[in-house]
Amino acid sequence: MIRVDDIPIPAPGPGEVLVEVAATSFNPTEVAVRAGLFGLTLPLTLGWDVAGTVDGEPVVGWIDGAAAEYAVAAPDRLAPAPTTVPLTDAAALPLAGLSAWQMVFDHGQVQAGQRVLVNGAGGGIGGFAVQLAKHAGAHVTATASPRSADVVRKLGADEVVGYGPTGTFDVVLNLVPDAEVARLGGVVVSATLSDAPDAHFVTRFDAAQLAELIGLVDRGVVVIDVSERHGLADLPEIHRRAEAGDLRGKVLVEPTRTEP
Repeated sequence: MIRVDDIPIPAPGPGEVLVEVAATSFNPTEVAVRAGLFGLTLPLTLGWDVAGTVDGEPVVGWIDGAAAEYAVAAPDRLAPAPTTVPLTDAAALPLAGLSAWQMVFDHGQVQAGQRVLVNGAGGGIGGFAVQLAKHAGAHVTATASPRSADVVRKLGADEVVGYGPTGTFDVVLNLVPDAEVARLGGVVVSATLSDAPDAHFVTRFDAAQLAELIGLVDRGVVVIDVSERHGLADLPEIHRRAEAGDLRGKVLVEPTRTEP
């Protein structure tokens, strides 16, 4: 069960800082965490992505317990926030952006002139993957539902098709569970938990890659697409909708502040 509680402001330990949270973002993996897939100790504060301030300075990063008004973090998990977008929007970037970066560059090794398929481009990772593959100079085909197709086109996809694509690709970036994409040829990289182990990878935090992503945002190369904005009290409904497959893109969660 998810609920919102009033608890004391956390005290930073040695080598930690206090983050005043402007926003976090929902990631579908949080549903798997609640299902016990990774193991957890209760009570647990949800939220990995964070945008906020440390001593008045705007930051963005990947931490634990960001779905709160305040959180503690190691400074090396934070970076200066983008300056060209609202601070809250920056919360959509870390986990999904790093996942897409590592799919495109670390595992897919996407290069200019290649034909790339982003299978499931309507989600948060997929939207960033489309943009990064285009930035690499690839021809990008994307699968998306009708409600996501227009957004995916605006993010730079050369072609948008329905699920069950045909053709041959140099790289397949798969974000659809149980999709049979090996037949499409090329390098297959998957960020879902149900694919073959040799195709699957787990996103890692990388400060240098996050800094590069922030730079691309500030240069206008990468757009942060926020599909919905909610308060902390909406988290149970967000999770319910995620389990029903009723979310698109990146969903922000902003804490409701009270005066001291």
